[in-house]
Amino acid sequence: MSWQFSEKNEKKFQELLKRYPKKDSLTLPCLWMIQYQDGWICEDAMKYLAKKLDMSPMDIYSIASFYSMFHLKPVGKYNIQVCKTLSCQLRGSQSIKKHIENRLGIKAGETTEDMKFTITEVECLGSCGTAPCVCINDDYIQNSTPEMIDEIIGKLK
Repeated sequence: MSWQFSEKNEKKFQELLKRYPKKDSLTLPCLWMIQYQDGWICEDAMKYLAKKLDMSPMDIYSIASFYSMFHLKPVGKYNIQVCKTLSCQLRGSQSIKKHIENRLGIKAGETTEDMKFTITEVECLGSCGTAPCVCINDDYIQNSTPEMIDEIIGKLK
């Protein structure tokens, strides 16, 4: 197993250990650290984390795979998440998803060849009152329209 925390993340880990009474309480913060370090969470990183937290790799995998915010395969520089729950669907999220797919030439679950964009359908972005919601990396686009998405993608290209 060759994966390990960066020096900066190892320091963060050691600090977090002092704040939590149980090691397994660090699972989510550590998964975030891994993802911010590499852009995604590989199998070696999950094994590494399992060892550090005295957990099984399957425990780490089951947590990482439960949450849609964790990426278990490489994603593009810009991860475009489109909400697929009822509130957003009723307000047009499916047509926005199709628009993004057509604009980028890829389907949901795919990444552009240049590794710049990934389209991901997610269960809920927690913004039902401002549906349809799209999230690009950590930025929410609420009450989104195809025109708004075009403007943002144009700037990111």
